[in-house]
Amino acid sequence: MFYTQEQIVQAFKIYSILAMKGSAGKEYLRQYLADDGIRGLVDQFAKEVECTIFLTGDLLYMIPLAVNSFFHVSNDRLKQEYFPSKAINLDIYMMYTAIMILFGEFYDSYQTIEPTRDFIPMGEWLASINERILSLKDYDEEQISVWEQEYEYNWSGILEKWDAMDDLKENVQQTARTISRMSFLNIVKKFLEAQDLIVGIGNDEIQLTEKAKTIVQRYYMEQEYNRGILEFIYQLEQMKRGEAHARNL
Repeated sequence: MFYTQEQIVQAFKIYSILAMKGSAGKEYLRQYLADDGIRGLVDQFAKEVECTIFLTGDLLYMIPLAVNSFFHVSNDRLKQEYFPSKAINLDIYMMYTAIMILFGEFYDSYQTIEPTRDFIPMGEWLASINERILSLKDYDEEQISVWEQEYEYNWSGILEKWDAMDDLKENVQQTARTISRMSFLNIVKKFLEAQDLIVGIGNDEIQLTEKAKTIVQRYYMEQEYNRGILEFIYQLEQMKRGEAHARNL
């Protein structure tokens, strides 16, 4: 396909805005939609850096599809910008787990395409994480090790991290390595707000943005991207009930 110089310049301008900010406003969205050549070029630029373009409302977004994309938020950057000093990769694992559970609360354990609720209180998010992790805690180390290999996820580390953040066991004394569970969730909340994925609506309640809804629907629910982790997290309680029922027969 032949592109005019004007199309190339305009497409690169839109791509540059997306690369810097992650989103572009109405003017750029109109140009992207109105011209097939510009749209094709912007999509191609994004693909070259392993990202994808999507639009929601009046905004155009670019998000990374692979961890080796230049635009993927690295673990080191997350630790530097959001966590206390001496944070480790396990803090990032715990953050990802908290985010997956948060989205699951809006999508009925990922069983629905559309959100089933408008908002969630922070305390309810905290309780849901505790419920999922306690379900995992009921299994022995050998079984957890099997699941770690199957899902390539540090489940035993998640258990240890969550247990260490128990306020009752910390004697109210906080350190850089042991922060309370709600304090930890506030760190995750800050990250999600910075990424335009949630907004606070007062009374310690949060709701998803249109950007978050699009990402969940298009990518989070695809096993290609989540490696079956979502289904595993929300099946733990069901598995536990099934095993208890089998023992009682």
